[in-house]
Amino acid sequence: MADENDIQAPVAVEGAPVEGQGEQRPGRGPRSPRGGRGSGRGGRDGNNRGRRDGNRGGQDDGGEEFVEKLVHINRVSKTVKGGKRFGFAALVVVGDGKGRAGFGHGKAREVPEAISKATAAAKKAMIRVPLRDGRTLHHDGMGHFGAGRVYVRSAPQGTGIIAGGPMRAVFESLGVHDVVTKSVGTSNPYNMIRATFEALGEQTSPKSVAQRRGKKIADLLGRGGASAPEAEAEAAAVVE
Repeated sequence: MADENDIQAPVAVEGAPVEGQGEQRPGRGPRSPRGGRGSGRGGRDGNNRGRRDGNRGGQDDGGEEFVEKLVHINRVSKTVKGGKRFGFAALVVVGDGKGRAGFGHGKAREVPEAISKATAAAKKAMIRVPLRDGRTLHHDGMGHFGAGRVYVRSAPQGTGIIAGGPMRAVFESLGVHDVVTKSVGTSNPYNMIRATFEALGEQTSPKSVAQRRGKKIADLLGRGGASAPEAEAEAAAVVE
């Protein structure tokens, strides 16, 4: 009978797997004890493959401060093969308070992302509206979109913003302090906003009319028996 001390330990052969270690394969990393590959392979080493970075760069607004108004937010759904996919739709009005304003809408799975999309769309679609004395409109106007119809009128100083719902958000972001409005028809915020911007897009200033007709601003404002000095003073006070 052989002695127990005479049993020799197994000799490691070059290229053969050793107990407790992964199998060595040419050109590949060692296998882990569970059969998976280690981090030596450059394909799936956890270097954010398949991930999307949440920090997205936005456009530089040049240091301008905008007034953002959330007009309406609605829960929407999309029917897909597996069922319904719910999300949110936001309507936002953006303005600089100095005669520029715009609106936009965005959809996303979460409310903050929908608002950010709508804000970015509103900043890209801003229009400039000429204001008289920087506080009210130059003349009356009417806007129509779909089943919505809105009327806007200039008002004397101290009147305030007589408007409700989505229209108030537009004039607050635009920088108007005195205006009288009336909405007839639908109360859909999307149609009301579009009708309001259609009415604002038709606003013109005496300066632009004088340039188009080849006349002076004092000649246009010198109606109603006003003297030439008064007309010139009023023309000098016109702010586009």
